[in-house]
Amino acid sequence: MKITIIGTGYVGLVTGACLAELGNKVLCLDVDVAKIAMLNNGGIPIHEPGLDVIVARNRANGRLRFTTDVAESVAHGDIQFIAVGTPPDEDGSADLQYVLAAAKNIGKYMQGFKVVIDKSTVPVGTAEKVSKAIAAELQTRHVVGADFSVVSNPEFLKEGAAVDDFMRPDRIVIGSDADALGLRAKAIMKQLYTPFNRNHERTYWMDVRSAEFTKYAANAMLATRISFMNELANLADRVGVDIEAVRHGIGSDPRIGHSFLYAGCGYGGSCFPKDVQALERTAREYGQDLLILRAVEAVNDNQKLVLGKKVLERFGADLTGLHFALWGLAFKPNTDDMRAASSRVLLHELVSRGATIAVHDPVAMEEAKRVLALDFAAQPEWLAKITYVDNPMDAADRADALLIVTEWKAYRSPDFAELIARLKTPVIFDGRNLFDPHDMTELGLEYHGIGRSVLTQTDHLN
Repeated sequence: MKITIIGTGYVGLVTGACLAELGNKVLCLDVDVAKIAMLNNGGIPIHEPGLDVIVARNRANGRLRFTTDVAESVAHGDIQFIAVGTPPDEDGSADLQYVLAAAKNIGKYMQGFKVVIDKSTVPVGTAEKVSKAIAAELQTRHVVGADFSVVSNPEFLKEGAAVDDFMRPDRIVIGSDADALGLRAKAIMKQLYTPFNRNHERTYWMDVRSAEFTKYAANAMLATRISFMNELANLADRVGVDIEAVRHGIGSDPRIGHSFLYAGCGYGGSCFPKDVQALERTAREYGQDLLILRAVEAVNDNQKLVLGKKVLERFGADLTGLHFALWGLAFKPNTDDMRAASSRVLLHELVSRGATIAVHDPVAMEEAKRVLALDFAAQPEWLAKITYVDNPMDAADRADALLIVTEWKAYRSPDFAELIARLKTPVIFDGRNLFDPHDMTELGLEYHGIGRSVLTQTDHLN
């Protein structure tokens, strides 16, 4: 099948590469000339495990191509995936300008029938706006017979595992219209996703609006679980409870399960923060206040401050003259994505109070340099307090404490003897609960986790 992907970010590039891997002829469009040049020269603009191999293989066999030519991209694909960004607007709503620009371009150049697929995460009613944008362009051109149908096919890709998620999906959600054009589009979508349904049916068919809503509902639920556990973890610290033991206890209930029950220093990335805000905004447009999601967002904002508060409780409000090591900059492992990363909040808190920090991340160092330069543009003297170190142990040299923010596998089993020798003060603030408090105490380390207080309830009450 001939497929066009509009947008070469996480979703677009993964979708295009994986569909090419299945034998389709895929053309990826982007208006970013530098990005397309990089892709055509064999580079990859994002860090996503396994993606580079698939892109290289399908570029070599001719099934995957990249272009900035809009007319060529519209002419190429009978199936047009819109996979552009939907960043949050100032009021929290999803900014649809790139989605609607893509739709207008399709209408501007299309000649025959097209299935237009909203792959981007978009609020309820977006398909109707996309349809109107295409129709308006066709009317302007006085084109007859260039029919189309807009389909919602939201992505459920986790950064760091996106290739595997696409090739082995747990579900495929497709929303289509029930009219003749919608049925024609449904038949094409069924053919497109046939390879994923050979063992058992993974596709869930529904109306377009329900499909759009499903993506927001899924991310809102996952964000809720994270904030729920973080709020319990903060209480656990006060009453002398180990939140990890609690997680195992409640996760064993099949009605609850273990996924997304890990306490930590807050969620980030490109999806959860903006999708929770966008769903709240949609609710307000319809006269409803989503109280739970408002609390989810507030809890997460507060949780990004928790690790810093623990540092201040231990060392005092003035950190002048203190030096810290920080492991992990990206918002999660296996990605270089710094969007809404907890490390950014923590770094601001510490350097603003006089501390210097040596930081390490296995893949996000360059992206962190770019993002933090923007964060501290107005305070260059604060930015100068941050140094980037290529080895995590080197970051720990003469540090008054080690702070762990991202749960990279490389941080899970350090040489603790070397770590203790490198640290000026044997203190760890573990924002992802990688280590066991009792093991750390036996090693001679002062350990501060999230919801893993070593205080007993009696100690607290006294």
